[in-house]
Amino acid sequence: MTTNKPTPDREESQIPNETSTAVLKNLANAMPLLRTVVKKNKIVSAEEAVRIIRDKDTVAFGGFVGIGFAEEIGVELERFFLETKHPEDLTLIFAAGQGDGKNRGLNHLAHSGMIKRIIGGHWGLVPKLQAMAMSGQVEAYNLPQGVISHLYRDIAAHKPGNLTRVGLGTFVDPRNGGGKLNSKTVTDIVRLLEIDGQEYLLYQAFPINVAIIRGTTADMDGNITMEKEALTADSLSMAMAAKNSNGFVIAQVEQIAERGTLNSRQVKIPGILVDCLVVSQPQNHWQTFVTPYKSSYSGQMKIPMETITPMPLDERKIIARRAAFELKPNSVVNLGIGVPEGIACVANEEKILDFITLTAEPGVIGGAPAGGLNFGAADNATALIDQPYQFDLYDGGGLDVAFLGMAEIDAEGNINVSKFGPRLAGAGGFINISQNAKKVVFVGTFTAGGLNCQLDHGCLTIKGEGKFKKFVKQVDHVTFSGKYAARSNRNILYITERCVFTLTQDGLELVEIAPGVDLQKDILAHMDFAPVIRQPLKLMDARIFNPEHMDLKQDLLSVSIHERITYSTKMDILFANLAGYTVKTKEDIDAVKTTIVNLLQPLGKKVYAIGNYDGFNINPDLIEAYTEMQTYLTQNYFSKVSRYTTSAFLRMKLGASLEKRGLAPHIYESKIEAHQFLESHGSDV
Repeated sequence: MTTNKPTPDREESQIPNETSTAVLKNLANAMPLLRTVVKKNKIVSAEEAVRIIRDKDTVAFGGFVGIGFAEEIGVELERFFLETKHPEDLTLIFAAGQGDGKNRGLNHLAHSGMIKRIIGGHWGLVPKLQAMAMSGQVEAYNLPQGVISHLYRDIAAHKPGNLTRVGLGTFVDPRNGGGKLNSKTVTDIVRLLEIDGQEYLLYQAFPINVAIIRGTTADMDGNITMEKEALTADSLSMAMAAKNSNGFVIAQVEQIAERGTLNSRQVKIPGILVDCLVVSQPQNHWQTFVTPYKSSYSGQMKIPMETITPMPLDERKIIARRAAFELKPNSVVNLGIGVPEGIACVANEEKILDFITLTAEPGVIGGAPAGGLNFGAADNATALIDQPYQFDLYDGGGLDVAFLGMAEIDAEGNINVSKFGPRLAGAGGFINISQNAKKVVFVGTFTAGGLNCQLDHGCLTIKGEGKFKKFVKQVDHVTFSGKYAARSNRNILYITERCVFTLTQDGLELVEIAPGVDLQKDILAHMDFAPVIRQPLKLMDARIFNPEHMDLKQDLLSVSIHERITYSTKMDILFANLAGYTVKTKEDIDAVKTTIVNLLQPLGKKVYAIGNYDGFNINPDLIEAYTEMQTYLTQNYFSKVSRYTTSAFLRMKLGASLEKRGLAPHIYESKIEAHQFLESHGSDV
């Protein structure tokens, strides 16, 4: 049974409809009364709920963008403050920026006198709070989203804080400001510690007086399920943190169920943690700030992925396509907000979503992460877990590759995505993810503000340059430390629509350029520093710049050349398994050559070799170049070579090319024949 009206229990509580002035001025005295009342019936109005919040309280708001944000409570808290000027001097804490970039979400709280201090993870969608922080109206800190998410658990457990390496070398490192955002903010809440010769950061814990969370259904005892929510986020950890701080938990829900009727497996917040239940008006309980409800976000239904609209072939898709080449089978992937969102669309178009696992930091695993104000949700997710556990996975190195945005980049490979003069975006989960993923791919346009690109027969032309340079002498805010990352020897790439850089010990190195792009005019002329360049530059894959599908599925499922070519010490034979391998470019030939040379050169002698060419494909224009490579290897590293393939065409074409260069082809139809040839020439195979 469901209801959204007060029950007889509520009427028996004898709480007056209008709280007296004396209670408002001394809410501490009201707390025991309220606690006694809500034990009978926890359902209250939004107005009654916000009256619980006292002046100078520390208030934690849950949610991610618009997902899981208690909009009904936010609206009422704003109205109540404007009417009474209470509560005042609050400390506000949030992990992700809950807002729509305009007026909703935490923007309701941006009133002079209401907020004294803000500790936030991502600020990009709360411009009204941004303005207060950047103008010095409030004390303001920006901490990594994952750190705040973990702090809720640490506060609940009465730990001194969150001890982690996340943030070292960035603007939250105490040596670089400790996350303070203005001169009004002077208290240090981040400490640098050394343990067993390793540096760590300790983010200080503090009590939480009120936690404001959201769910779908609550029973009369306050047990809460989240069957229609797109995320569970930090709700449980926040409720525990407030309860163990002797604080209060307010929960906004859609509906009320009778006691004992909820499936215990579906209860995400136990009633022992909840003090007040507010039944929301429907317009204040949308699944996201732009979607009233979508069943594929909550896991109640799966949709055909073909219904997702493909991206147009513009600079954003060019970047997403190039980035998609960094995907590997069975990899766990994170996609950031903005340009990285397009990688999910490309992966879906290329039919490779089934071979990778996309994730998003608030707790989404699998499926296709959504973008825009739906960001944080995902169509057809495999699992939804609490945000702190997602960051456990991320911080511990569970991400194989992360794709993140980039706004400013300097010669050392430092990246700023958090603060630009008077504009504050905040780090969000960027620091956690970029410091700990095994591989990081930063993606973004080369310049910003009016960039105009054109594709013509597979070539990229820059018709109009963006007004703002991204590759600057020194970034304003270090959200990602290039020096710190370079010491880790991880693979770090920077992908734009016209070129690709990699991070080296010497700084940023230019490694790829788009067809049609001029190195000096289109790249170097728009950088405030000279990147490392080791010639020759590689051309970005031509498939990226053509409207047809790129056939990434074939590439993704192909075994790498390093795995295909091995040397057996016991048998003294090089085995080249080129079955199904496709030679499309000169670089593919070079990869085969380099792999074999690296294996055999240290031996100082020639060896027997056998090659499997079943299903081998080669661009006809490259047969001569491939044969030239084979000639070099035979003259320098092979004493005898045999090859086999069931393709009569390949035996004929490759054999003729080898014979033209004076080499005996020894190309057989079966593996047995190829081995027999080596046996007959003295190899023990």
